[in-house]
Amino acid sequence: MKIDVVIPAFNEAQAIGDVIRAVPVDRVHEIIVVDNASLDDTARQAALAGARVVHEPRRGYGAACLAGAKAAIRSDIIVFLDGDRSDDPRQLDAITGPVVQGRADLVIGSRIGGAMEKGAMPLHGKLGNYLIIRVLRLLFDIRVSDIGSFRAIRTDVLFELKMEQMTYGWPVEMVIKAARKKLRIQSVPITYRRRIGRSKVTGTLKGTIMAAYHMFWVPLRYIWRD
Repeated sequence: MKIDVVIPAFNEAQAIGDVIRAVPVDRVHEIIVVDNASLDDTARQAALAGARVVHEPRRGYGAACLAGAKAAIRSDIIVFLDGDRSDDPRQLDAITGPVVQGRADLVIGSRIGGAMEKGAMPLHGKLGNYLIIRVLRLLFDIRVSDIGSFRAIRTDVLFELKMEQMTYGWPVEMVIKAARKKLRIQSVPITYRRRIGRSKVTGTLKGTIMAAYHMFWVPLRYIWRD
């Protein structure tokens, strides 16, 4: 199956080259880095490391992911992972395996169910993740152990979901819509590492508040939607 890797990136010049070079090139068709209006050398470093660079001027995690997905539309499976080195691309087979084997439509790497380096996720990040998992189970009977960024999904399935959340709500929206379509969702344990540089989400008060708002607002919104 044709697998494309999509890496949304905003100001990740320090890490992006190492992330790209760690992707098992014999397993993937293409590595696509979406430069989300970075102010540093992210795009050039990504190109030097061998990735195809797509530019998305609209700021937002979801906007970057969607731009990457459109660039990978001819693939069979799209893998999303972060460009800050926290997700380890060498675990690609663990993420894609259940989809390749026809046992799942969406696979999410579980940091909670795997191994986490000390300092990889702050306490408020762990608490927020735990709460959103409980909300998803309560409202939608979704039984996953994490809502992390490292995930694999069938390309046709992704576009059937008609994704709308262009900022922090993208990861939760994907899971909710997949569950409501009765698709097969699976969590697999992964190793989660300390990122290079400061997190744009949990590393700032504004980022933490905005992420929490969208993560909890999205499930409530989709309760009453078809």
